[in-house]
Amino acid sequence: MSVPVDREGLLEALDAELETHRFADYCPNGLQVEGRSEIRRVMSGVTASQAMIEAAVSWNADLLLVHHGYFWRGEPQPITGMKRRRLEVLLRHEINLVAYHLPLDAHPTLGNNAQLALKLGFEIDGPLRDDGVGMLGRLPEPLAAEALNAHISRVLGREPCWIPGGGPLVRRVAWCTGGAQSLLAQAAAHGVDAFISGEISEQTTHEARELGVHYYAAGHHATERYGPEALGLWCARRFGIEHRFVDIDNPA
Repeated sequence: MSVPVDREGLLEALDAELETHRFADYCPNGLQVEGRSEIRRVMSGVTASQAMIEAAVSWNADLLLVHHGYFWRGEPQPITGMKRRRLEVLLRHEINLVAYHLPLDAHPTLGNNAQLALKLGFEIDGPLRDDGVGMLGRLPEPLAAEALNAHISRVLGREPCWIPGGGPLVRRVAWCTGGAQSLLAQAAAHGVDAFISGEISEQTTHEARELGVHYYAAGHHATERYGPEALGLWCARRFGIEHRFVDIDNPA
């Protein structure tokens, strides 16, 4: 049995590691729903869905650590329906809900983009945006665009939506996990051969073709599985507590 850690000490360490003060985000980062004060077990996952909450209950987790939490800017405020059901289970079982959005995208080693680079074997040159969200880098060896598509598919376990827009070989790449298709033009301005993100919009196809960049939409969920797991493992190593990552399947 692991020795419990004080919740506030854990939260302070997370906030410091992720530098949450640097970000003007679309949701609150850190503790979103308060549960028990002593933490022995942390479960991590991408989104605080009902299925993820039920998994935390089954494992008797003290804290649920996610990338996509609640209280997004512009969402309806009344606690009804789906939101009420989720919160009711968290409160009844005294499970803390902790979420980190942009800070987890931007962390240089634990973040979604850094972890995606590690999985795909990319060499990192630097950030795409000034706040560290998104990355620029290179492939260890140039690959045919079709071979890169196959590589992404093999590593992530799902076939990307590939828009051929560039030349036959890919050397320089940019990537930003999740719903970052709007950063395609910014990435193209750095002279990359390909841009990888999670989602695609109607206009993205035309932009990729006209900017001369291959675009790979590899899945919002699929590209953001690795940051929450890395952050949960960091908690386990730092504080000597138990951790479990749960992947709730999502084809989006």
